[in-house]
Amino acid sequence: MDEDDLRIDIFRASGHGGQNVNKLSTAVRVTHIPSGITAVCQDERSQLKNKLKALTVLRARLLDVEQKRQHQEITEARRAQVGSGERSEKVRTYNFPQDRVTDHRVGLSVHNLPAVLDGEIDEIIDALASEEQAKRLQETLA
Repeated sequence: MDEDDLRIDIFRASGHGGQNVNKLSTAVRVTHIPSGITAVCQDERSQLKNKLKALTVLRARLLDVEQKRQHQEITEARRAQVGSGERSEKVRTYNFPQDRVTDHRVGLSVHNLPAVLDGEIDEIIDALASEEQAKRLQETLA
């Protein structure tokens, strides 16, 4: 927390406390200017103790806000990565009766399904690499 981002207000405490409440300004309000979050403390009889307590509370609140923001960003990123699971999002189709594998990203159909399942996927990889290279070239030209 940067000291320049804080506004510290000092005022008289309200409530019980006798003569000390009326003659001394011991209550402290600390405001974090960028976020607008405030912390008020008037528990102690000392202004310094109240200020330290208010700063501690403000730090905790700012940390909580930052953690919630980070959690929200992570949640949104995860949601963006997860698809709906619909048929239109398929990457590849393995059609056993027709002995065919279709990669829907590049529109490539390869026959000889057992060979593909054994790891002979060079044709699919080459098609994907060509598609990626064409996409990058298109982005560069645009």
